Amino acid sequence: MLRRRAEYEVVGLLTTFNEEADRVAMHAVRRDLVERQAAAVGLPLWAVPLPWPCSNEQYESLMAQACAKAVAEGFDGVAFGDLFLEDVRAYRERQLKDTGLQAIFPVWEMPTAALAREMIGAGVRAKLTCVDTDKLNKSFAGREFNEALLADLPNEVDPCGERGEFHSFVYAGPMFNAAMSVTIGETVVRDQFVFADLIAEEAELTVESLHGNS
Repeated sequence: MLRRRAEYEVVGLLTTFNEEADRVAMHAVRRDLVERQAAAVGLPLWAVPLPWPCSNEQYESLMAQACAKAVAEGFDGVAFGDLFLEDVRAYRERQLKDTGLQAIFPVWEMPTAALAREMIGAGVRAKLTCVDTDKLNKSFAGREFNEALLADLPNEVDPCGERGEFHSFVYAGPMFNAAMSVTIGETVVRDQFVFADLIAEEAELTVESLHGNS
């Protein structure tokens, strides 16, 4: 959606990685999939490695370094996909204050049920990679993000997972120059979270810890 707006030029994707597991810090998606995703949308990936475990102080320091690098390279802002959580937006705005970067929220306060259906109708394809079982049944891990899934969600679960009920990985859509081919590997439980390991279909299927712990 941001790329449709003439006032912005999107020139990169910023993602934090658990450097021990080499996976997205929260979603636990393999780094190679994120790299393929960035290539498919034609944008460079800005990877921010995080230690494991990572304190909030360490996280903020590493993100501040990434912001300083962005400013030095001529960037003007950072866009976030937040929808309605005021505390999360306020935190992001505090962290960017006085950095020289503007906090941009292109989908802020869009009705999430309508947004979910708009994305699905536009051809966006995604799979659920992480489910918080305090909020959603573990059987949703690995499922396709589609109309059938939306119909099965409990009423208290946001259709876009905005409260952390689930996280997803997009593998196809109108913004891609080619769809990715992914399959579901091992499902792993960590505390109340269930992770479905997504694998590029041509990659060798191996069992490994989602957080670097054997």
